[in-house]
Amino acid sequence: MTVKYTDGEALDRPWGRWQVLDTGENHVVKRLTVIPGARLSLQYHHHREEHWVVVEGIGTVVLDDETFEAGPGASVFVPIGARHRIENRGTETLVFIEVQRGDDLREDDIVRLDESSGS
Repeated sequence: MTVKYTDGEALDRPWGRWQVLDTGENHVVKRLTVIPGARLSLQYHHHREEHWVVVEGIGTVVLDDETFEAGPGASVFVPIGARHRIENRGTETLVFIEVQRGDDLREDDIVRLDESSGS
């Protein structure tokens, strides 16, 4: 298993910010904040699945061929290889917790399909 992150590590992105809350054998837990009007890139992963739980705001989720809204308390499962993105179309900040599980949890396992949104 490969984990490149350390607890407390954080990075500002064009869409907002992510912060590592916990790392362990085969998992990473992050808090992601998406500013109003922003979205993450459309992407997929070869080595990890993700579980998202929305804690604030409303996100518009693309998961393969589905598009749906996820508000506070909603959870989204992103299987390995699934195309996905989340967008904040609202006026409030979107915050969700992401649990990554897999055998390679490095940032370079992200395959971006649409870079127009900022990384």
